Amino acid sequence: QVLFVESGGGLVQPGGSLRLSCAVIGTIISVSHMGWYRQGPGKQRELVASISVSGNTNYPDSVKGRFTVSRDNAKNTVYLHLNGLKPEDTAVYYCNAGFVRPIFSSWGQGTQVTVSS
Repeated sequence: QVLFVESGGGLVQPGGSLRLSCAVIGTIISVSHMGWYRQGPGKQRELVASISVSGNTNYPDSVKGRFTVSRDNAKNTVYLHLNGLKPEDTAVYYCNAGFVRPIFSSWGQGTQVTVSS
């Protein structure tokens, strides 16, 4: 069984920054592509960042230049650095294995990011 434990969310003003963490239990991320997803109010879950085993990254245009994904294989943890936050970034953020789509059907509890003045 794989567990994803996300943390680091919070309330931030527009233009602010956060760093999200995803501790992975039950699989070794050094051999897994990893992705960050978000689900905003009334919206479907969407991929916002992914990082391959070799370190290649991918972002949709909506977050490119503002979000950065990284990984610490020694800690089995993936990070998402959010900069220049906008109200439309408000969502619950999740991680999962996979580069373009989630590998596992189970999800963690996510971490809430709220961008508001």
